[in-house]
Amino acid sequence: METLTTIQNETFQNLLGELNLSTYEPSANVLALIAADSRFIKDLKINVGNVLNNSQNLSRKEALLLALAVAVNEKFVLLQESFGALAREAGASDAEIAEIVACTSLMNTNNVFYRFRHFIKKDFYDNQPAGIKMSIMANPVLGKEFFELVSLVISSINGCEMCVSSHERSVLQHGSSESRVLDGVKLGAVIKGLITVLA
Repeated sequence: METLTTIQNETFQNLLGELNLSTYEPSANVLALIAADSRFIKDLKINVGNVLNNSQNLSRKEALLLALAVAVNEKFVLLQESFGALAREAGASDAEIAEIVACTSLMNTNNVFYRFRHFIKKDFYDNQPAGIKMSIMANPVLGKEFFELVSLVISSINGCEMCVSSHERSVLQHGSSESRVLDGVKLGAVIKGLITVLA
């Protein structure tokens, strides 16, 4: 007879299989959830599957590229490798993968800088040019709308209000929809939650 612990472990193993994480060694967080027969493992598997496979507004390739951006942002190498490989299987090019890394790096730079401006609220800082080179934003390989969506998702995770507001407007100006924005941000939130358990 299967115990709940066995079922939870099988659910987690299925999640790892879907993420192509055959070499993953369970973290203390994972072991604690399995030992406690936590229903959250099932929730996590469903949530991850939904954002990666069942979005009405994101293609599989787009979902995996956004997930890759979150893994890069959170410095979780095993998921970076996994999502990179899965994105390539879904049709992503080396140039698109590289641009995800570049975009995530740029957003980390901008999020720190513009959060500082927002927190301090002084004319002197607000009136100075940023002086941060951002040429990749001019003609991105990913296309302007998706580049802006990636920027929005990463800025949401990093908690920069100015960047979130700016990129949300820009995504919509480039022909996107609020439903697509919501799916992108939800994906970012779920993958961030996944990393919290796996790390």
